[in-house]
Amino acid sequence: MSDAPLLVEKRDDHIAVLTLNRPDKLNALNADLRRQLRETFDALAEDDDVRVVVIHGTGDKAFVAGADITEFAARTPEEQRAVYDQRRIYETVADFPKPVIAALHGFCIGGGSELALACDIRIADRTVRISQAEIRIGLIPGGGGTQRLARLVGRGWASIISLTGDFLEAEEAERIGYVDLLVDEGQHLDRALELAGRMTRWSPVSLRLAKDAIRAAYELPLAEGLVYEKERFLDAFASEDGREGVTAFMEKRKPDFKGR
Repeated sequence: MSDAPLLVEKRDDHIAVLTLNRPDKLNALNADLRRQLRETFDALAEDDDVRVVVIHGTGDKAFVAGADITEFAARTPEEQRAVYDQRRIYETVADFPKPVIAALHGFCIGGGSELALACDIRIADRTVRISQAEIRIGLIPGGGGTQRLARLVGRGWASIISLTGDFLEAEEAERIGYVDLLVDEGQHLDRALELAGRMTRWSPVSLRLAKDAIRAAYELPLAEGLVYEKERFLDAFASEDGREGVTAFMEKRKPDFKGR
């Protein structure tokens, strides 16, 4: 395997697989890996052949064991603010127009948890151990580990996770809704790819619009969200893929979606 910190595989089934490849550092997010992730997501957003992205970590110990603390330990508050004022990987992933599935195993800590939270779906095997551990070093989550987490699991569990720094084990993570699908050890990537394949059969236009509408549900009051959903439906209806899908259904044949 290459020693590059990020490996990118574009498969024939319209799935891009991103492998975080710093196993000796438990795939910790350093500046170089963050930059490569941002650039890769930007490129994949414009790649019409890619419809779904799956991200996972290499090695048998971790998805991502947090940020690389050695990089920011000596920063001044002003220097850290300058870093945080730049576009971050969490927003890059959350704003990505196509579905993103996180395949989790082992340690998923701090910034690793926040990377997973920025994805649309989290699939984990039974080795996963999740923690917003920032409180242990006198900090708080800064990449979505209070905001996205609270919206996902509720105020109480977000408080327990972020205020204790304790590990959330696999079964509990599934029970409270942090993990969407829990699978046997070592099956997380295969399950993510299987789910991604069930998505890539369909129109890239409707995948993008459905993801956009679902995201709006977390950001808008219900009445506004319903209006937003209606407009996205009408966008899909007006698309070439929308017409093709309806026509194929009427003609009892498989649709040929072009992404337009």
